[in-house]
Amino acid sequence: MSPGRYFGAVLIGINLVLSSEVVHAAESTRPNIVFILADDLGWNDVGFHGSAQIPTPNLDALAYAGIILNRYYVNPICTPSRSALMTGKYPIHTGMQHTVLYAMEPRGLPLSEKLLPQYLKDLGYSNHMVGKWHLGHYQLRYTPLQRGFDSHTGFWTGHHHMNDHTAVEHGHWGLDMRRGYDVAYDLHGKYTSHVIGSEAINIVQDHNTSVPLFLYVAHAAVHSANPYDFLPAPDETVAELDHIENYRRRKFAAMMVELDRTVGGLVEALHARGMLNNTIIVFSSDNGGPADGFNDNAASNWPLRGVKNTLWEGGVRAAGFIWSPLLQNVSRVSHQMVQVSDWLPTLYEAAGGDVSSLPSDLDGISVWNELSSGAPTRRIEILHNIDDIWGSSALTVGNWKLVKGSHYNRTWDGWYGPAGVRDEKSYSLDTVSSSPAGQIMVELNMLPSRDRITQLRRDGTVSCGAGAHMANECNPLESACLFDVESDPCEYNNLAAEHLHILQSLLARLADYNSTAVPPSNLEDDPRGEPQHWNYTWHNFGDEPVPEVLLNDNQDW
Repeated sequence: MSPGRYFGAVLIGINLVLSSEVVHAAESTRPNIVFILADDLGWNDVGFHGSAQIPTPNLDALAYAGIILNRYYVNPICTPSRSALMTGKYPIHTGMQHTVLYAMEPRGLPLSEKLLPQYLKDLGYSNHMVGKWHLGHYQLRYTPLQRGFDSHTGFWTGHHHMNDHTAVEHGHWGLDMRRGYDVAYDLHGKYTSHVIGSEAINIVQDHNTSVPLFLYVAHAAVHSANPYDFLPAPDETVAELDHIENYRRRKFAAMMVELDRTVGGLVEALHARGMLNNTIIVFSSDNGGPADGFNDNAASNWPLRGVKNTLWEGGVRAAGFIWSPLLQNVSRVSHQMVQVSDWLPTLYEAAGGDVSSLPSDLDGISVWNELSSGAPTRRIEILHNIDDIWGSSALTVGNWKLVKGSHYNRTWDGWYGPAGVRDEKSYSLDTVSSSPAGQIMVELNMLPSRDRITQLRRDGTVSCGAGAHMANECNPLESACLFDVESDPCEYNNLAAEHLHILQSLLARLADYNSTAVPPSNLEDDPRGEPQHWNYTWHNFGDEPVPEVLLNDNQDW
């Protein structure tokens, strides 16, 4: 090759490299997105809502440096909420509205639905998931690796024990921990929160920063585990919390402390890679907390009414916040209405996507610009759920909330503690600022002053007066109840008789929603899914031949 041609080829090569770098630079301007989902966390189980009982300094530091979402709603139980997060649709529009998806059901989140990671994949994202899926696994095509994620380490079903990774369900017992499609036997004995934390950190450390990252961190904590050990937590962490007298609550708190510590480690990893300045972190619970022994658990939604799997505020109003240097109006408590289905269009817009290109049948709306500026959102109503099998439904429009029907024959329609320690002297501001996340917020000059943090905690604390004795009679099994949840977030005072016109208007709106609902997709347990047929693992049984033992039962398969 002549010198001229050689140097010409070199210049062409350099130009190609530079062009490639320009493309990568353009791609890397899209923000990294980290979505952290706690399982069964109660409203009163975090410091930023006023409780000083459970130390959550890493979460608190991010919340105070971000936006605390005080009117943020999810669905009342696991699978419906996760389906809404992933599809941007209310569960009544995907058939996921009734209870949860059980491990032996031959169904999953409909394959006709395009999910959040698939939308982000279109924008060039690398998508990774750690933790709980709970949206179908009876065939592999329903599992994370075929729904938009590039990797998954975690479990497919609704819960498992945090040490042995097995799940007891409907009288059956099986292992449920996966690395991709493979059973992760090597993780046996490693505490699930630690696995999720370390796997998330590894993903960040190995990430090619020229490509935007979507990391979905779906914790097992603080969901109850198996009957032989409902609230597994490291003994040394439990011992740190001896100020909590109730032992079940102390173990619950230890589970939450371990979750909080993984958040600190993840923030450190993002900061070390130089990724934090272009990252959005969302934190959310999937539903209200199971309090006072519900599901053998010890969460607290105080002072909100109800528990997980009820349509009271304690079942659907979630602890959540959003943090990012890309947001403008931060270190505030937001009273903007946000629903879990809003995250798909919101994060898609934040990622640079054109929300007008999203399907018109989404129920979620983008609130990215409004959250950033503090302006009112377009969301003025939220359908909490319609479950025609259980005969329950709830709808909020503005400050008015309609509740129709109830679960468990009203057994869990009350107000449940613990209230926790709520005085300001018991809350350690030093612990917040000295936590890993807090130190980084200080370094970035994003952690507000001590006085401002104190005010944010006050603003984020719900107080409803003397208590449930104030309640007007409300029996949603007999007639619909109406509450002004802006002035009465604890749902003490049923105003249905005083505002009949508003009651009738909300009932009509609820009927409109119900006319668009698709039938619930629930199915009976399939005996092919019994773990004993698959080496005592919860398995993608729909991809395999019928086990010989079942063929011998002379059943019609």
